[in-house]
Amino acid sequence: MTKTVAKIFWPLGITIAALLMVLALSGCQSISLLRIEGAGANASAEEHLAAIRKAAGLSPLAPDAQLEKAARQQAELMAASGRMKHTTGRGKDFLTRVRGNGIEGAAAENIAYGRFGLDELFSAWVNSPGHRKNMLDPRFSRFGLASARGEGERRYWSLIVAR
Repeated sequence: MTKTVAKIFWPLGITIAALLMVLALSGCQSISLLRIEGAGANASAEEHLAAIRKAAGLSPLAPDAQLEKAARQQAELMAASGRMKHTTGRGKDFLTRVRGNGIEGAAAENIAYGRFGLDELFSAWVNSPGHRKNMLDPRFSRFGLASARGEGERRYWSLIVAR
């Protein structure tokens, strides 16, 4: 009896799995298919940022959930579009996005993409004058970092620093 049941339901299971796959892929660039990484990135990033700022005689930045949310939105949008840019693709620039997340005052954003982890990410930003300037701005006291993986293993990163 068990073999008969298996013969009947096994093909049905494959059919259901195939149907679910088609439904998942039908959205093509659906954000729900992306692997989002947020809070874990902040914990490790705090150490990187603290070391970078300490070397410049500055106080460390504190992780901030509001900034992480805005960073996560940007990382997701970049991964979904497959393009690295500061705008959302919906006509919103960085300032509009952060204000929409309740972030007031001075803020800046570093973005990146590639197949690398936090060590390589922060190394690249430290060696880029504009990105380094954002991380070392003495006005900033908090940060949010997030990444999302798009096609392949390419990861899109967004770091937002603010007062």
